[in-house]
Amino acid sequence: MQKRILVVDDDDMNLMRTKRILGKEYDVYLTSSGPEALDILKHKMIDLVLLDIVMPNMNGFETFERMKEFAAGTPVIFLTASGEEDNVLNAIRLGAVNYLKKPYPPQELLTRVAQELDK
Repeated sequence: MQKRILVVDDDDMNLMRTKRILGKEYDVYLTSSGPEALDILKHKMIDLVLLDIVMPNMNGFETFERMKEFAAGTPVIFLTASGEEDNVLNAIRLGAVNYLKKPYPPQELLTRVAQELDK
């Protein structure tokens, strides 16, 4: 059975690009908001979450905190366009397993996802 990855990003282009990169090796679920991500996590077994930080209504940090209530064991790799050190440090402090700065090279995404899923 293929591993399941949930990609959360408010940019449709980023969602489609990420699905193209990961879709051959993994089952990829896409959503553009934190509340939708939480709903998916409540109803599906997800092996890894790729989570954008800057999103309207509910940012990635808030989404991550809320998912800990029922999906605490699901690893999260934060996606950030900012690359600001504070965001990266905050993500790691909250318990993220890694982060990627957008736009990320396809091989870098595949490598980091595989490293996490192989643990």
